[in-house]
Amino acid sequence: MGTEVEVSEPLILPDNKVGGAESDEHDQIPEWKDQITIRGLLVSALLGTLFCIITHKLNLTVGIIPSLNVAAGLLGFFFVKSWTGFLSKLGLSAKPFTRQENTVIQTCVVACYGLAFSGGFGSYLLAMDERTYKLIGPDYPGNRAEDVINPGLWWMMGFLFVVSFLGIFSLVPLRKVMVLDYKLTYPSGTATAMLINSFHTNSGAELAGKQVSCLGKYLSLSLCWSCFKWFFSGIGDSCGFDNFPSLGLTLYKNTFYFDFSPTYVGCGLICPHIVNCSVLLGAIISWGFLWPFISKHAGDWYPADLGSNDFKGLYGYKVFIAISLILGDGLYNLIKIIAITVKEMCKKTTKNSKLPIVSEVQADPETSKLLVEHKKRDEIFLKDRIPTLFAASGYVGLAAISTAVMPMIFPPLKWYLVLSSYVIAPALAFCNSYGTGLTDWNLTSTYGKIGLFIIASLVGTDGGVVAGLAACGVMMSIVSTAADLMQDFKTGYLTFSSAKSMFVSQLIGTAMGCVIAPLTFWLFWTAFDIGSPDGPYKAPYAVIFREMAILGIEGFSELPKHCLAICVGFFVAALVINLLKDVTPENVSQFIPIPMAMAVPFYIGAYFAIDMFVGTVILFVWERINRKSSEDFAGAVASGLICGDGIWTIPSAILSIFKINPPICMYFGPSLSR
Repeated sequence: MGTEVEVSEPLILPDNKVGGAESDEHDQIPEWKDQITIRGLLVSALLGTLFCIITHKLNLTVGIIPSLNVAAGLLGFFFVKSWTGFLSKLGLSAKPFTRQENTVIQTCVVACYGLAFSGGFGSYLLAMDERTYKLIGPDYPGNRAEDVINPGLWWMMGFLFVVSFLGIFSLVPLRKVMVLDYKLTYPSGTATAMLINSFHTNSGAELAGKQVSCLGKYLSLSLCWSCFKWFFSGIGDSCGFDNFPSLGLTLYKNTFYFDFSPTYVGCGLICPHIVNCSVLLGAIISWGFLWPFISKHAGDWYPADLGSNDFKGLYGYKVFIAISLILGDGLYNLIKIIAITVKEMCKKTTKNSKLPIVSEVQADPETSKLLVEHKKRDEIFLKDRIPTLFAASGYVGLAAISTAVMPMIFPPLKWYLVLSSYVIAPALAFCNSYGTGLTDWNLTSTYGKIGLFIIASLVGTDGGVVAGLAACGVMMSIVSTAADLMQDFKTGYLTFSSAKSMFVSQLIGTAMGCVIAPLTFWLFWTAFDIGSPDGPYKAPYAVIFREMAILGIEGFSELPKHCLAICVGFFVAALVINLLKDVTPENVSQFIPIPMAMAVPFYIGAYFAIDMFVGTVILFVWERINRKSSEDFAGAVASGLICGDGIWTIPSAILSIFKINPPICMYFGPSLSR
């Protein structure tokens, strides 16, 4: 899920802010090979592992992944600065830490943990496994035992290696068009660049030190709290603080409770207020009103004796209404961004262009320094060229390898279907990258769902589920890595980093992710009961993606009574809500909820919405008390909370693997009448 980032002008910083302690630093920019260092790659691997664990945890619990770009830049700065400081105390000299090296680390980390999301470990890959098949039910039409491929460490690594690099090569020739000609802002990439630039100035280094100290403090608190919670979590899924009925037992039965999760509170601090409020609104609508209302019609709308996870009962309403909201929101934004893209591409130059470009005032002599900086950035960005022939050859070669290998991993996905996907993928990758540059919304999963439905319907009942899910993975991998690369090109452009170093670091980070993402997922898969509807790792999107594939080949015939009508209503509501956001004035539209965020609790529950809302309330109050402090430190606090809880996952998984259980089960029940 993308988040809107407010970018203040000017994006091009003056000399005294860009050059750092040495005003001529940008005249001494290291060669592209020197921007990639051994220590930088080691830090990237360490942070990539941590962020993969965090992404898997979020993917397997709620499916909302906040942007961790800023945290990657901050932690990269912290680790390398700590290392160089340690060496200096020993009397050893260390190579100076530059903004370019900081940018390379951030690029590697984002490329690495990005595969934990686009690799489908919480969605399309997991949707193929036997647990998801059994959860939907062997007797469910279209859900065949033949369409099962259980997770395997080696085949997952092989799959990622053959699909993850194509997106990097697909749009390299367009980097000048996207970054220089159209001057797309890529808000997250710009915000990360401004943060890295601030680290490498005298005043920025002081603030960065305070931010790192704040991050470390809250990381330690989060880690200690997660460890403390473990002692009371007992055996099973109903013990401990994760099941604390903080709002009363009645609301607890409808999943309304605060579960003391540092991760979700941290997400609430990072995500915009409207996202958190949308999630809470979705929880209130679904678990507060809609599900209790439908439950009253058990025996009429659906058989009353069905299990809690039977798709012919209430569970079917939960899944398909969530799908309707997600598809409605995704389809609207897809059409909107394609329309904007076509419109703006048709305009050569116009003063009324709606592209979010940087204003350049050439008449004012005070802007001369900015123009010099601008020219210098352009020169550095274009200096180390990546030959178009090399990029095209790389894409064709990788596509040929993938076309041959993919049918071996997923037999129902025939070679000509894979080849067709690779023919149209660059166009979709361009649309996604362009849309991300305009709005900061990355619609990777929407493009994946389009591929899923098309291929599933083409293949039909004989293997359509696996083929559709695999095609979804192909599409998601390409459009996601293409958008990430263009975002990193923007960051590199603003930090005087070489485009070639960005390209190579993206390749290295992707290669790391192809190994680290499956390994960290395997840790979860081995230690925890992934996919259990009653456990902490429900893997909600696995069920949703498999149901989408089944829907693509079977149609709507088996849905419970009135389910299709309600789904259509919510699908239309998602379109209308998005339309209202676009046509109403900004002072009104900022309060209109986001349908995709509303959809998440429909299936999962309301508890994480309470946590995220607590985070947004803390941030709201903080902003009112001291806005400057909140702007400087909210990201560090959130990153510390998320990272600390993520780190605890490793010892928790190890304890689980060795069958070491928590000693206490803290359980709550109604008081006994005397």
